Formats: sequence, C-alpha cells, structure tokens
Amino acid sequence: MTGTVLVTGGAGYVGSHCCKAFRDAGWEVVVFDNLSRGWRDLVQFGDLIEGDINDRAALDRAMAEVKPDAVAHFAAYGYVGESVSNPGMYYRNNTMGTMTLLDAMMAAGVDKLIFSSTCATYGIPDKVPMTEETPQSPINPYGWSKLFVEKILDDYGHAYGLRSVKLRYFNAAGADFDAEVGERHEPETHLIPLAIQGQLKDGFALTVFGDDFDTRDGTCVRDYIHVMDLADAHKRALDYLQAGGESNVFNLGTGTGTTVMEIVEAVERVSGSSVERSIGPRRAGDPPALVASADKARDVLGWVPQHSDIDTIIRTAWNWHQKEANRPLVKGL
Repeated sequence: MTGTVLVTGGAGYVGSHCCKAFRDAGWEVVVFDNLSRGWRDLVQFGDLIEGDINDRAALDRAMAEVKPDAVAHFAAYGYVGESVSNPGMYYRNNTMGTMTLLDAMMAAGVDKLIFSSTCATYGIPDKVPMTEETPQSPINPYGWSKLFVEKILDDYGHAYGLRSVKLRYFNAAGADFDAEVGERHEPETHLIPLAIQGQLKDGFALTVFGDDFDTRDGTCVRDYIHVMDLADAHKRALDYLQAGGESNVFNLGTGTGTTVMEIVEAVERVSGSSVERSIGPRRAGDPPALVASADKARDVLGWVPQHSDIDTIIRTAWNWHQKEANRPLVKGL
C-alpha cells in the first residue's frame, strides 16, 4: 500500500535515509525542510519544498500542493547540550512547530503521521532493556520537547481522529549502503563520526567521556541501530497506518548494547588504523546503559533489524565519511 508522503526534515540524517526507503517501496516522496540544519544535496528521492514547520501559511500551501496521504515528521533540533542552554528554541521548534504542523494537517484532512521520537523521553532508566512501558522522565529539554509531542499526538487522536505511530529511536548509526546519503552534522557530536574523524583529520583526538561506569569496560553502553534498519521501520509504520492500524508507539533498537570502547575498537578493525583518543570526565546525566527492547516492533510491524551488527554499521559509516573527507562543507548545499 503506497501513496504520497510529505517528509518534514527530509534533508537531515535519518529523514534522508527514510526518503530513500519510502521511494524504493513505491511511495511518492516530497520533502519539506528549511535547510537550517539539513542539506540540499541529501534531498535525492523526491521534490523539495523549502519551508519552516512554524510557518502555518507555508504548511497550508504545501498540504494543498502535495495532498499527502501521510506525513513523516523528522524536523527537530537534536542537540542535548544546546537544549539545556537554549530551551526556548527547542520548545518553540520541536513542540510548538509540531503543533503548527498538526493543525495544518487537520485543516487539510491528513490524518496519518509517523513521528520521529527518541529514547531521551525515558531519561535514566531503572533497568534495561527498556520497553515501551518504561516510565518516561526526561532529564533535558530535548527529551521533554519530544515527550510533550507524544502527549499532544495522543490528544489530537482522541479529539480529531489523528492516527500516529511514535518511533522511539535509540542510537541511529551507519549510512546508506550506496553512500548516496549519510551522517552529516554541524557541529558533529555523535561517537562514530567523531571516531572516524580521529583517523581522517590530522590533529583530531576523540574524547571518551568517562571510563569508570559500572559496565564491562567502564565506558557507556548504548544500543546502536543501523539507519537503514530505522528507515525500514518507518516504511513498515507507513504501511501499518495505510492498512488502518491504530495509533501506536514502538522502540527501535537491537536489544544489544555496545560500549564506547567497543565502538572505537570496531572503527580500528574496519579501517585498519588506530583512533587517537583521550579519557575525559563523565558528562552530566549520562546513564551507564541504554538498551532497547524492540519485541513490540517485531510482533506488530514485523520489523527485525538486518544490518545492525557493529562492523556493518562502522563499514557503511567509514565509506560515507571517506567520501565526505574531500568535500567542502557548505551549509544548505
């Protein structure tokens, strides 16, 4: 079952990979992005409408032009530290911007939404692996901005008939197997790209934040999920809603945790060279371990990660970043 999907934030990392999966599955894809943190050259799998989710008139025009069957919503700011120092920006964009998008959808009669949520809505869990019923208690404005949207989606469902799927990602990683799109942030804060930069950039050393956690090697444990496995989950969520599925929420992870040092060792293994690194202090609020239970996504959506072993993640990321190494970084290119 296919149709037309409007992808907000489709010029970003996860959004661009999902656009490829949607296109390959037969969906007509249109991207809506203001390019403030997205990249024009990552929009390869459908048309681009430049616009901001806080601009109701632009959204109304896009809805009238595209007439989407569904919306996949990725447009959000995603830096935890930035959300602490500038919470207003996060609540205005991530939360209030989503409300503006939902109002435009309701006015246009579009009643299906895939929402890019996050494990940051859980905060620091009492135990792992984390199920969808794990209590949600964010520890930063980024997590709260996403949790507020989850509640708003529930309320819009009850009041207006909106059907939504909330997808709580764990650590998105890796890149498209064809290296057409990949991970590009400015600034870069994610472990795998930084570890790779430690090999591709002279004078750059990776900082490992804490080596005294109660884990098998003292460094944080995270659940890394290949971005193309995430994209497959989004495609399945669209199919689920198109087939009449009710609103639902799913964790997207592998159920297996990998330490920071194991990631570094995998980068060294795949690349064949050592990663320059140093040990720094823990970051405030960093949980020792975040690992998902994705049983519900398997049972309801039939989703099972196919590409999320660490070496595959690192190999695809390495291929992408080697391609990027000689590319001038021009915002909005």
